[in-house]
Amino acid sequence: MPLDDCTIRSLSVADHEHVGRKILSRSKNRVESGLGSGMMRVKRFLNMSESNPSLNIVAYLKPSCGWSQGVRAIMRKYQLPFEDRDIINDPVQRQEMIEKSGQMLSPCVEINGHMLADVSGEEVEAFMLANGLVAPSSVEPDAPINAPCPDEMPQAQRMQFGS
Repeated sequence: MPLDDCTIRSLSVADHEHVGRKILSRSKNRVESGLGSGMMRVKRFLNMSESNPSLNIVAYLKPSCGWSQGVRAIMRKYQLPFEDRDIINDPVQRQEMIEKSGQMLSPCVEINGHMLADVSGEEVEAFMLANGLVAPSSVEPDAPINAPCPDEMPQAQRMQFGS
């Protein structure tokens, strides 16, 4: 019987651990952090398949932001399909990001219902690796994964001395 979100919420802590152990025993992926009893951990395991994680990724990004480009670079590095939602040119997408993340900063990336708010590509990659959603890769990203938007970089200031 497949478990949905309502079923997961109604499980006791012992049930969470039992379901998690069953999923782990069927999975070829080794989870280094061990088995926890939280609902997010069980949901994470339920979203994994035997050979590859089945990921639903929605990224709320700016068209030319350095951090947004870093998120896109991580998606390309792992060849992950994702929805790239433009929060600058589409106010509906921006409002949805704010409502889902509870804040206004970007990028925000939602992975299988878990919102990562105000993150860099580096942080998205770390989250996916830590949660066993992707396997480590030696492929280098094709863009910086932790760089600010060009307009947010500090500019050199000219020193002015009194006359």
